[in-house]
Amino acid sequence: MKIIVAADNNWAIGNKGELLVSIPGDHKMFRMETTGKVVVLGRKTLSTFPEGRPLKNRTNIIMSKDESLTVKDAIVVHSVEELLEAVKGYDTNDVYIIGGASIYEQMLPYCDTAIVTKINMEYAADAYFPDLDKSEEWKIVSEGEEQTYFDLEYNFVTYKRV
Repeated sequence: MKIIVAADNNWAIGNKGELLVSIPGDHKMFRMETTGKVVVLGRKTLSTFPEGRPLKNRTNIIMSKDESLTVKDAIVVHSVEELLEAVKGYDTNDVYIIGGASIYEQMLPYCDTAIVTKINMEYAADAYFPDLDKSEEWKIVSEGEEQTYFDLEYNFVTYKRV
């Protein structure tokens, strides 16, 4: 499984239930990576999508502790074990963990690749991703060219579990 995340210099990923910043190039890369694949997300992340609806052209799996939750056009699971069972029928290279913070934290041990949009900025935040640069379990295997969006610099970095 893979993780896909956008994080600032402090590995912050969100504030007050929202992304830190919206970068069209990041959204384009996300679409290219995940279209036709499986995305795994939490209920709170789902609520940030347009009309709170699952992403189009993907198999959406929602992780939620709420046993009564049903989501049209999505699979709902209630535990890591249930999720692992639900993705058994898919190629693990086609399964992307897309947030939020608690889902990332629960699923990181099961992932072997992390695609990180590194944003060269520091934002006020209340949600963070584990710092892969400080982990001996992860190493950078590719780093894209620095890109800019107005005055914001970012690049795409791929980490692999060693």
